Amino acid sequence: MPQLFTVFISALLALIITRYLAVKVGLVDKPGVRKLHQGDIPLVGGISIWFALVVFCLLQTQPFTWQACYLLCSGLLLIVGVLDDRFDLPVFPRVIVQLAVAALMMWAGFKLSSLGAILPGLLAMEGLPVYGITILAVWGAINAFNMIDGINGLLGLLSCVTFGALALLFYLGERRDMAFWCLGIIVATLPYLFSNLGLIGGARNRVFMGDAGSTVIGFTVIWLLIIATQGQNAVADPVTALWVIAIPLMDMARLFFSRMLSGNSPFKPDRDHLHHVLQHCGLTANQTLAAITLAALALALTGIGLDIAGVHESISFALFMVLFAIYFWFTGRYKHGSEKSERHSREKQV
Repeated sequence: MPQLFTVFISALLALIITRYLAVKVGLVDKPGVRKLHQGDIPLVGGISIWFALVVFCLLQTQPFTWQACYLLCSGLLLIVGVLDDRFDLPVFPRVIVQLAVAALMMWAGFKLSSLGAILPGLLAMEGLPVYGITILAVWGAINAFNMIDGINGLLGLLSCVTFGALALLFYLGERRDMAFWCLGIIVATLPYLFSNLGLIGGARNRVFMGDAGSTVIGFTVIWLLIIATQGQNAVADPVTALWVIAIPLMDMARLFFSRMLSGNSPFKPDRDHLHHVLQHCGLTANQTLAAITLAALALALTGIGLDIAGVHESISFALFMVLFAIYFWFTGRYKHGSEKSERHSREKQV
């Protein structure tokens, strides 16, 4: 399709140009204790994706009424993200901007007004709870996709899985225009993904997404999930959203909970993410990437399948919570086993 080809070329050209400029202005990720890559890597993946989405919006013959608001919100997140990538901003200004874009989104009419029938009775909300839950959802989605960005290709592939699942939901719900929009996002992501994996230009020309990109991706995901699950034109039950973003959501929730139990800040970086767990279990980086991507795809398709089959939302929610409990147990078992192994190693050295 001509539009998708134009989007791909736009993202590719933006990636090439911004990669060159990023090195000049210091918009790069430097190796360190937690960052084991070699050399300075440009943080421009998000910029190229956002630019391609602007082009995609301009190409629409019948643009959505919400496109201008979406571009404004995502543009604000992109700018603050770029500044954070370059100057390492404190938490406060980032939180303020996230609250601002959540407010703009709600002003445009996009709110989480119903959680569905995940418990006995329909959980419809009015007034302040709507705003509180929507802000929490925006914050959660942004941070979930920001925190999952740990190995090459992971954020890009999980984003493609999420937007692919959304495209399928919209297509099955006869919202072909929205399904096409989701495909456009996937195409805009491909040049970054190929470069991040070293498939374009090799490892020496690799780029990273940066906080700018991960926040834009997370915000785009929650925007589309609200369109898909809320209102009269919804194409899926609200609980299906949990399955569509299962891996990033569970990883974030488990890390926040375990860090706070340990008396640490939930935002304190560590090496307890799912990809760290799998690599500690003996998987290579590529095997870890494949395992997590396939798991995310399987979970998204499971949620969509439950939705299509008409399984009650409370059952779907209960199954998801059982899955999360298993995930929490598995990753927690790894952590305790790892700590015992390190303790035993230190005792032997003494």
